[in-house]
Amino acid sequence: MRKPAIAATILAAVSCGPVVAQQDLSEVEIRAVLIKPGVAVLYGNGGNIGVSYGEDGTILVDDQFAPLTEKIQAAVAGLGASPTKFLINTHWHFDHAGGNENFGKAGALIFAHENVRVRLAEGGTVVGNVTPPAPPAALPVVTYDDAVTFHVNGDEIEAKFLGGGHTDGDSVIFWEQANVVHTGDMFMHRAGFPFIDLSSGGNVEHLLNSLTGIIAMIDDETVIIPGHGELATRSDLIAFRTMVATAVERVKALKDVGRSLDQAKTAMPLEGLRNADGFISDDQFVEAIWGSLEAHGR
Repeated sequence: MRKPAIAATILAAVSCGPVVAQQDLSEVEIRAVLIKPGVAVLYGNGGNIGVSYGEDGTILVDDQFAPLTEKIQAAVAGLGASPTKFLINTHWHFDHAGGNENFGKAGALIFAHENVRVRLAEGGTVVGNVTPPAPPAALPVVTYDDAVTFHVNGDEIEAKFLGGGHTDGDSVIFWEQANVVHTGDMFMHRAGFPFIDLSSGGNVEHLLNSLTGIIAMIDDETVIIPGHGELATRSDLIAFRTMVATAVERVKALKDVGRSLDQAKTAMPLEGLRNADGFISDDQFVEAIWGSLEAHGR
């Protein structure tokens, strides 16, 4: 993803509520990239949008922010696709599901893991951002615990829950024939350390398990749509998982010898480990790992 888009997304993802409320999206452009026939990704501001389109209708994976809906719809039309028939939320965060109400009112049927509907309906706070309870039109109409499969456009597209990790409702979307996968924010390509939303049931150990599952289900020809960043490969995902696993090992080693959280941060166990600049600092990721370990009694 281009640096201006990264900056805007970071601002949306981790800043305070008033800053997000004042964010100007009027200059955002939606960029469409064709991946395979009938499969594309849309870049804008917020989470990457996966698109399946063809004679059976259009499926969107995520929908960014509400003010961008018309631009997203125009980008879909620019692909030669019909209006969105089905919408899948990878998780509940506002930069991925903020357009739900608009698409729901426009006739899209919304799908998500059952925890996504619960969190959208209840609202909540994510790193200082207060998200109010979603209106009925924004809520997933169809929810699932394990998976749901769409038999459309000459492919089998499966939305699957592997245990989450970024939140407790993360879905991974697999295109069986096209060999494409959308990871949601469980994988953000070349964006530093992952954001583990402990307040939304995220857990770094669950994340590692989910990443292991994704890696086992894809091959070297798979095209990966990350939650943020440009298209990636299986080797990119493996490198990302290795970085996360190494970070967990280093923090756990300090915790196991009796260091406090503050002492662990002072020891700077993650120095030199990150794969790129990102919006999650070393200390923030140490805190997320620490909280994840404690949630498992470790």
